[in-house]
Amino acid sequence: MSERWMTAIGLAAAIGTTGAWLPQVWQTLKTRSAADFSWHYLRLFATGVFLWLVYGVLRRDIAIMVANAVTFLLVLAVVFVKWRGR
Repeated sequence: MSERWMTAIGLAAAIGTTGAWLPQVWQTLKTRSAADFSWHYLRLFATGVFLWLVYGVLRRDIAIMVANAVTFLLVLAVVFVKWRGR
């Protein structure tokens, strides 16, 4: 399989998995409540996403880097709303 096809598949997967977070973040920002998210979940998920981002950088894989950078920013938005709601 060519490098182009592998990158296209990776970017398509990134759009799907990162896009799945958009409704969650939208609802959180709209209601200004992140009460349904536990701190443990957010910490663990953010750590995992950040480590995937580092992995993508080390591998120089654009799909992994973009997907996890965007997802990490979305998770930080939820963390910010949850922190402000204290």
